[in-house]
Amino acid sequence: MTESKRRPLPHDFHPPVPAFTVTSEDVEPGAGLKDAQVYAAGNTSPQLRWEGFPPETKSFAVTCYDPDAPTGSGFWHWVLFDIPASVTELPAGAGGGKFEGLPSGVVHARNDYGTKDFGGAAPPPGDGPHRYVFTVYAVDQEKLGPDADASPAVVGFNLRFHTLARAQLIGEYENPAAG
Repeated sequence: MTESKRRPLPHDFHPPVPAFTVTSEDVEPGAGLKDAQVYAAGNTSPQLRWEGFPPETKSFAVTCYDPDAPTGSGFWHWVLFDIPASVTELPAGAGGGKFEGLPSGVVHARNDYGTKDFGGAAPPPGDGPHRYVFTVYAVDQEKLGPDADASPAVVGFNLRFHTLARAQLIGEYENPAAG
């Protein structure tokens, strides 16, 4: 996918908010995703750690979004929210759907695969590199409002009005053309 075909990030449509820092042992900014984060390989959510968020943060949300998916609306790979403000790290695999490594009360909304977990990178073969935007949102409420049956759009709508600050980490993945 050429630079000119890259679609905007979802945050481009939200009011500006301060930034904070998210890092990962599994995703390097601008680098290719590891097999562990690819749907057909490991299909494992990456380890994420964040800091520098506002002191009035009451909870966090974490998403993974592919703005370059050939859908007209991108593709949501992971939607997790109501993470307590005391939690500043998710271990690799926390998005597995069994809530391992997550505190009680965290909500996995359904992703665009239709499941309530992390769904790894899976662009169409030969479609060029896709960006995978891992975002941590500092939220002004302990409970965002939607439940686990909410669509990513409904969660995003609520985040638009309750985000204090945002951190993002972008990795890439390209599925080579079939031989």
